[in-house]
Amino acid sequence: MADMTAPHSSADASGSACRPLLNRGLAGFGTTIFAEMSALAASTGSINLGQGFPDTDGPAEIAEAAVRALRDGRGNQYPPGPGVPELRAAVAAHQQRFYGLGYDPDSEVLVTAGATEAIAASLLALLEPGDEVIALEPYYDSYAACIAMAGATRVPVTLRPEGDAFGLDLDELRAAVGPRTRLLLLNTPHNPTGTVLPEAQLRAVAELAVERDLLVITDEVYEHLVFEGAHVPLASFPGMRERTVTISSAGKTFSFTGWKVGWVTAPPSLLTAVRTAKQFLTYVSSGPFQYAIAEALALPDSYYTAFREDLRGKRDILSAGLTAAGFRVFRPQGTYFITTDITPLGGTDGLEFCRTLPARCGVVAIPNSVFYDDKDAGRALVRFAFCKQQPVLEEAAERLRTLAL
Repeated sequence: MADMTAPHSSADASGSACRPLLNRGLAGFGTTIFAEMSALAASTGSINLGQGFPDTDGPAEIAEAAVRALRDGRGNQYPPGPGVPELRAAVAAHQQRFYGLGYDPDSEVLVTAGATEAIAASLLALLEPGDEVIALEPYYDSYAACIAMAGATRVPVTLRPEGDAFGLDLDELRAAVGPRTRLLLLNTPHNPTGTVLPEAQLRAVAELAVERDLLVITDEVYEHLVFEGAHVPLASFPGMRERTVTISSAGKTFSFTGWKVGWVTAPPSLLTAVRTAKQFLTYVSSGPFQYAIAEALALPDSYYTAFREDLRGKRDILSAGLTAAGFRVFRPQGTYFITTDITPLGGTDGLEFCRTLPARCGVVAIPNSVFYDDKDAGRALVRFAFCKQQPVLEEAAERLRTLAL
C-alpha cells in the first residue's frame, strides 16, 4: 500500500514521480500552529496559553439543556439542514435584542458547524477563481486556507501598532481595493490583536463597500467580549445589510467550544448561496447542542455582563504578569488574547521564542507570524490566551516573570 502520509508527491507502480498529492491551492498549509503548540504543551506539562479554548465549561443549565435534548431524542438524528427552528429563532431574536437588526429566522439565518464552517461556506459560495479578498492582517489561519480553496487571492491590509493597541489605516484599505476585489473579510473584535474597530472606522468601511459595490463577510465571534468601546455590527450601517454575511458562534460566548455551533445571518440571496455550499460540507451537525444554544442565547443580560467582566479581570492579571516579565504588551480592547512584542526581552523570532518558551518557563504561546503574509510585521509578536482559570493565569504570570531575572 502506498504511503499516503507523504505530503508532496505520489508515485505509480514503477516508482516514477507523479503530481503532488496535496491540491496546489493548499501547498504550504501544513499542520496548524495550534496543533503543534498544544502538543508541545502536553509533552512538556506546560501551561497552555496558546490555543484559545477555556479550561472550564459554560453555564451548568445550558449543559443540562443539552442533556435534556439528548434524553428527549431531539437532534439525535439529522436536524433540518438550515438548523433547528428554535435556534434560528433564537439567533434572530439575539440580533434584534442586542443590535436592533431584524432577520427572518426562516430565510435569513443558517446554523453551521461553528464559525469556521460558516467562513468556509461563505467564501466557497461567493468567490470565483481570480477574485480578490481583502482581509485584515494578522488573520485567523483558516481565512487564508479557505480563500485558497476557493481559488481566490487574498490581499492583506495590515493592522499596525499604535501606542498600546493596533489600528487600521483606512487609506491603506481603500488603496487595496482593485478591479478584481470581490469582498472584504472583516474580523472585529479582532483575533489575534484584540482590536475593536471604532464606529467611525466601521462607517468608513461601510461607505467604501457601498461605493465599490463589495460584498462583506464579518467574523463577529467575540462580539460579547469587548472591554473598551462597543461592538457595532457592520450590517447595521446604511447600505450594508443587503451586502453583508454576518458570522458568529456559541463557543466563545458560552465556553462550549467543542459543541461547534455557529450561525450566519444574511439577506435571502446571500444566505441561499452560503447554504448551497454549506450543505456539501457537513450538511448538518450538533443536533442536541442546537437546542441548548437556543436557550443560551436567551440568558439574561446579567450573564453577558458577568462573563465579560470575568474575562476583563483575567486580561488584567495576565497583562500585568507579561509586563512584569519584560514584554511590550498591547492591551486588548476585546477577545481573550493578548499580543506582545518580545523585542524588549532580546527576542526577534517569535516562532523560535514560542518553541523554546516551554523549556524556559513552562508556558506555551502562539507566534503571530503565522497569521501574517508580511512576516516581518509579525516576526517579533507573540499571542497569549487568558480564557483560563484565575489560579492558572496567576501561576503562568509567576513563571513568565522568571524571564526577566
